[in-house]
Amino acid sequence: MDYERIRAFRNEKNRFCRQLGIYVEELRPGYARAVKTVTEEDLNPLEIPHGGVYFALADTACGSARAAYGTMAVTVNCSFNFLKSAQVGSKLTAEARELQSGQSICVLEARVTGEAGELFAVGTFTFRRLDRPIEL
Repeated sequence: MDYERIRAFRNEKNRFCRQLGIYVEELRPGYARAVKTVTEEDLNPLEIPHGGVYFALADTACGSARAAYGTMAVTVNCSFNFLKSAQVGSKLTAEARELQSGQSICVLEARVTGEAGELFAVGTFTFRRLDRPIEL
């Protein structure tokens, strides 16, 4: 499996992530790391990053960890906890690890941290495996 091609495909074809500035740095089966720097455009009316920023980053990391197997999958459920707020300029990293891989359902966990290791969010994501290969 060419993980670099899958990573490049995920970065090039995911228009939503490109718009948010989310970039997949590393992936292998059951693991991925995605990053994003918080910008002014990410702030909500409270002047802190919108929760969707953390969620999208974590979901992207988990989806990429699944995609490294070479087949498509979709998120079907998630439990997500927001623990702390970042600031503009903060570089966020989401690391995803697979907890369980079944015939049709897979469960992954993502932790969103800052450069100093502070934990901003954590989520458990459930994916449905699709019987469709990723067309590179």
